[in-house]
Amino acid sequence: MKILVINGVNLNMLGIREPDVYGKNTYRDLVSYIKKSAKKASVSVKCVQSNSEGKIVDYIQKAYRQFDGIVINPGAYTHTSVAILDALKAVGIKTVEVHISDVKSREDFRQISYVSKFAEKTIMGKGFDGYIEAIEYLAKDVNK
Repeated sequence: MKILVINGVNLNMLGIREPDVYGKNTYRDLVSYIKKSAKKASVSVKCVQSNSEGKIVDYIQKAYRQFDGIVINPGAYTHTSVAILDALKAVGIKTVEVHISDVKSREDFRQISYVSKFAEKTIMGKGFDGYIEAIEYLAKDVNK
């Protein structure tokens, strides 16, 4: 099983940006945690990050026929990007949306998620563990 983990806007700023919301661990810590956990679950993962909406769309399109699942935290693009939604729909790869914070308890503008219109599941407010839950969900679904 191969899973592409896509991280969007400002996730490379983990540990610096609003540590009271996102914690003090860095993006490097997140990637290391994902890779160690995926290895234990016998899942192959590739982690990518971009602040560019177009680059995220490129990652999704290149995943076609290359990956069995996508875990995506689009960051601020969650609330604005029809392009990311359309790319996910186009490739048709099972997708889980992840948010480190509990988006539902935050500002009104964060209540809209275009990605959730395609994603099979949304996990939020579980910190880094949300990524592992997403990977396990996809791995379990593929192994049915």
